[in-house]
Amino acid sequence: MWRKAVLVAVLALGMGYLYHTDPQMPTRMLDYISESLPQMEPRPPALEEAIAHSWQTLITAPARRWARVAVGVNACVDVVVSGVGLLQALALEPGSGRDHEVLHTKEDLKEAFVHYMGKGAAAERFFSDKEVFQRIARAAAEYHGAQLYVGGNAALIGQKLASNPELVVLLCGPVGPKLHDMLDEQIVVPPESLQETDEFHLILEYKSGEQWGSARAPQANRFILSHDVSNGEMSTLETFVASLEDFQPDLVVLSGLHMMEGMGRDLWEERLKEAVVAISDVRNEVPIHLELASMTDRDYMNRILQEQVMPIVNSVGLNEQELLFLAQSGGGPHADLTSWDGIPDVGRVSDILLWILEQHGRADPQSEADLTRIHFHTLAYHILATVDGHWGNQEAAVSAGARVASSQACGLQDVDITKVILKAPLTFHSSFSEPRESLAVDPSRPVTVWSRGNVSFHLTPVLVCKHPLRTVGLGDAISAEGLVFSELTPRPEL
Repeated sequence: MWRKAVLVAVLALGMGYLYHTDPQMPTRMLDYISESLPQMEPRPPALEEAIAHSWQTLITAPARRWARVAVGVNACVDVVVSGVGLLQALALEPGSGRDHEVLHTKEDLKEAFVHYMGKGAAAERFFSDKEVFQRIARAAAEYHGAQLYVGGNAALIGQKLASNPELVVLLCGPVGPKLHDMLDEQIVVPPESLQETDEFHLILEYKSGEQWGSARAPQANRFILSHDVSNGEMSTLETFVASLEDFQPDLVVLSGLHMMEGMGRDLWEERLKEAVVAISDVRNEVPIHLELASMTDRDYMNRILQEQVMPIVNSVGLNEQELLFLAQSGGGPHADLTSWDGIPDVGRVSDILLWILEQHGRADPQSEADLTRIHFHTLAYHILATVDGHWGNQEAAVSAGARVASSQACGLQDVDITKVILKAPLTFHSSFSEPRESLAVDPSRPVTVWSRGNVSFHLTPVLVCKHPLRTVGLGDAISAEGLVFSELTPRPEL
C-alpha cells in the first residue's frame, strides 16, 4: 500500500515540475491526443427528429376549412386518480384479473382494472349500483393528488376544436355548473343542455411498468367507470339535433353511443332506433363524424355496424380495441383474434379497415352508405383510410393527429424529441395475406401511402411520449385535430 502512495506522490511532483517549466504543455498534449484519434463522423439526425421536422412541412391547412362545428352528446367531469392508489384506499387487495361487461361491486372493479392493466389497454365500464359508485367517487375526489378535468368524448373534442380561434363550436350534452365553468369561452352551450348537477366519471390511471400484485402494465393507460344515466340514455340527442337548424354547422361530430351499452338491451334497442331517426334529420350536405369508444356487447356493436348508425355517418374515429371488436362483432377479417399481441400488425389493421369501408361504407360507388373515412389510432402509429374522391389533405390530417398525440401526452404544446421514442414498425405489409405490398416508413417524409381498390391508406408513426402525464382524451384530441386538417371534396352536381 505504501509503495502505491509513494508512486502517486512522485508522479504528482513530476507533473508539477513539468507544468512549472512549461505551463502550456497540458494543452498541447490534449491537442496532440485529439489529433491522433480517428475523427468521428457527425451523428446523423435521430429518426424522431427527422419525423418531427417533416411533420412541420406536411401539416398544411386545407383549402376549405370548417367554420362552424357542432359536437354532442356526452359530457361530464373527469376525476383523474392513480388507479392502484384508489383501489388500495378502498381496502382492496391485488388479485387475478377478469373482464366484466358491467360492474356491480368493488370486487368487479378490481378484477376488471387488473385485467386491463395487465394488457396496458384502455377500457370503460358502467357501474350499476348508484350508492356504491357514489362512495367510490367520494373516495376518488378525496384521494391525494386527484384532479378534475373536462370529460366526455364530445366535450373533449369540443375543447380541442375550440383551441382554433377561427372555429365556432356548439357543444350539446349534460353540462352541469362545474363543467360549464371549465369549458372554453368559445364553446356555445344551448340552454336546454344545462343541468343543475354534474355527471362524474372516474379515470383510474396507471403508469408504464407499474405493478400491483401479479399485474404489470406494459404501457401507460387508464380504466374508466361511471354511473351516468344522462349520458347513458343520450338524453340530449334530440336537443342536439334540434339545435343544428339554428346553428347551421359545416360539420357534426357525434359521440356517446358506448354509454348506452350499460343501460341494458331493452333500453338501448329502442333508444338506438330513436337515435338513428334523429341523426337522419341532419342535412345531407353536412358530414357527420362518429367517435367510437370501448364496448363489450357484440350484439350492440353489430347493430351499430350493420343496421343502424355506421351507414349514415361519413367518418369514424376509433382505436385498436374498438377496431378488433368491430371485426369480432360483425364477422370481419381476423375476428378469431382475442386481442392484439403488442403493436397491432399493420396488415391486419389494413384488412379490417378495408372490410368496414367495403361492406359497411361507400367503397362500392353503388352503395347507399355514406361512410367514406376512418381515422384509426394506436399507440405506435395512425392510419387514415378514405374512399377515393371524397376527402383531401390526408397527409396533413394524419400527421396532425400523430403530432398532437406526441405533444399532449407529454403535457406540451410542441413535440420535444428528447421526451419521445419511435415504436412503430419501419417496414410492414399492406395486408396480412397475399397478394400484399411491402412498405416502409421514410423519416424524411413520414406518411406511407398505399391503395387497395378505391380505398387509400395514409400511415404515419407516432413519437410516443416516454413518460406520459395524462392519457385520457388523447383519442379525442387525435380525432379532433385530424378533422381540423381534413377537407371534404365537393361532389359534382348531377
